[in-house]
Amino acid sequence: MLGCEHAYIAAGALLAALKNSWSKKITNEDIREAFERTAKQAHGGYCGLTGVCGIAAAVGACFSIFLGAKCGSDNEQKITMDAVVKVSQAITDLTGPGCCKAYVRASLSVAVNLFEEKFGIMLPVTNPAVFCKDSGRHPHGCRKEKCPYYNMPAKDLFADTIHLPVTACRT
Repeated sequence: MLGCEHAYIAAGALLAALKNSWSKKITNEDIREAFERTAKQAHGGYCGLTGVCGIAAAVGACFSIFLGAKCGSDNEQKITMDAVVKVSQAITDLTGPGCCKAYVRASLSVAVNLFEEKFGIMLPVTNPAVFCKDSGRHPHGCRKEKCPYYNMPAKDLFADTIHLPVTACRT
């Protein structure tokens, strides 16, 4: 549920999807570069200490690498920073308590939408219902019904009803 490895999962998944589905050549070196950049900003607990989740930084690294953005570049830096803001907002909407698994799912969804919107790149996404199987293991307590990925236990519709015995009717 928690841990900086989720930032690497987000960066690796996004760049691998780009590498496997689009004509711009994303290389293994690009993926390693994203991991190196992520390592500089994804540190355990920093989301609470600084308000910046490493997953947002990881997705930002992916956009920066894809665009060739650098400090001082024009539109490339703006698009990269805009992506980080949108990912950060999606993460913010899921806090209380935080769950990195939910953050990765939401962040990748935002990133996929941005690649389609900004560049016309449609990354292959399957949209089966995603339900978390780890809610009982969260060290800070799961958000349960407040989380879009919570696997709500099925409710017994008849649990609160009165049982009336059925008897044979005679006519």
